[in-house]
Amino acid sequence: MFISSSYLLALLPLLAVVKAQACPTIPDLSSYNNTVLPDPFTFLNGQKVATFADWECRKKEMSILLQQDELGIIPPRPESMNVSFSGTTLTITATHAGKSITFAPTIKYPTTGTAPFPALIGMGGISIPSPAGVAIITFNNEQMAQQDTLASRGLGLFFNLYGADASAGAMSAWAWAVTLIMDALEQTPAARINTARVGVSGCSRNGKGALVAGAFEPRLVLTIPQESGSGGTDSWRISDFILSTGVLTQTASEIVQENVWLGSSFDQFANTSVDRLPFDHHSLGALVAPRGLFVIDNVGIDWLGPFPSFGAMVSARAAWTAMGVTDAMGISQAASHDHCAFPSTQQPQLNAFINKFLFDQATDTDIVETAGNYTFEVPNAQWAPWSVPTLV
Repeated sequence: MFISSSYLLALLPLLAVVKAQACPTIPDLSSYNNTVLPDPFTFLNGQKVATFADWECRKKEMSILLQQDELGIIPPRPESMNVSFSGTTLTITATHAGKSITFAPTIKYPTTGTAPFPALIGMGGISIPSPAGVAIITFNNEQMAQQDTLASRGLGLFFNLYGADASAGAMSAWAWAVTLIMDALEQTPAARINTARVGVSGCSRNGKGALVAGAFEPRLVLTIPQESGSGGTDSWRISDFILSTGVLTQTASEIVQENVWLGSSFDQFANTSVDRLPFDHHSLGALVAPRGLFVIDNVGIDWLGPFPSFGAMVSARAAWTAMGVTDAMGISQAASHDHCAFPSTQQPQLNAFINKFLFDQATDTDIVETAGNYTFEVPNAQWAPWSVPTLV
């Protein structure tokens, strides 16, 4: 069934309205332990998700916990923001508590199409082919929050503004910056960007950041994480399992020794047991629903965890199923190739998502494909033994 991106955009205001309902209180989770992927359709107090209003509350619950226990807190907008635009540069100055920072995303305009243009925000750039007629907005995420080693924690413009002890990991800081870019674009018609048709993409560590930005910035209509691996589309629980079977993949306990993409609050779970987490990365993916999500993976690199990604993202896709919009979420895992290279076999699928969400064309984006011969459906006895409701 074709579901237009216009329909999905029209659905968003409805979801904003139902947010007004009172949401369940998050219970004490100090003794929480769950060896399977937590049911996205059950609140942590045991109440079931049955309606769109319930789902918005459940998304809020997952959002709070993801920030509190893993990503670090994404702060609200700064007290003030000034924007200027010249040529292809959007200069943004954010001021908060007497401190100011300035960063300058650049816009590469397409040689075809008509302004205002749809756009992709490239998290440090993009690795997918630049789509025809689409502007590419690039910002230096490394400048916003450094992410080279563990010594990078608290370094970058974001931390200059909010303090080196801010709880946000690098990816939360990047997501905050994407929200400011969207605000700046809305304030700057001269930039010639159609702010109702903006997506985000990135590969590897930038793919992790793209997924977090897509999950937490609701104005992004399309999110394209490419080969994002652990901390991106992978399940922490499934990654631990496949490592135990001898497949060398990155797990939670390893990633917290490598970099500062995540908040320091995650260490307590990574260094003990991820079963104590009241979420997994299917929860992060589900925050994007019902907007567009196209997950691009590479089955040839075990470190990236292609099966943990497939299991998590098939589980995340249950959110789109419950909302009746599976056409808005796709998974494509190509055969082995160089990391962040884009195989031509995925081009038709990428085109379909770009054309649907950035150009509102009727395309087939109901895609779940893997070259890894993996089998995973929901319910899944081992990892996702829960049912998918039809939300009303």
